[in-house]
Amino acid sequence: MKAFEIRNLSESDIQTKLTEAHEELFNLRFQASIGQVRDVNQLQALKKDIARLKTVLRERQLAAEV
Repeated sequence: MKAFEIRNLSESDIQTKLTEAHEELFNLRFQASIGQVRDVNQLQALKKDIARLKTVLRERQLAAEV
């Protein structure tokens, strides 16, 4: 998911996607620990998506404080 796509979402949608991403990351880490992950790059991409989601939320928080 790209940053401009995230910026078009509402805060509740971003929170929902963030929760889903954390759950998916947990499942992927579990699968990786037992050797069932087919695409290891998916872990890295998911971490970057989580960072983007958190960044946009933080941007909105800072903009609301001003």
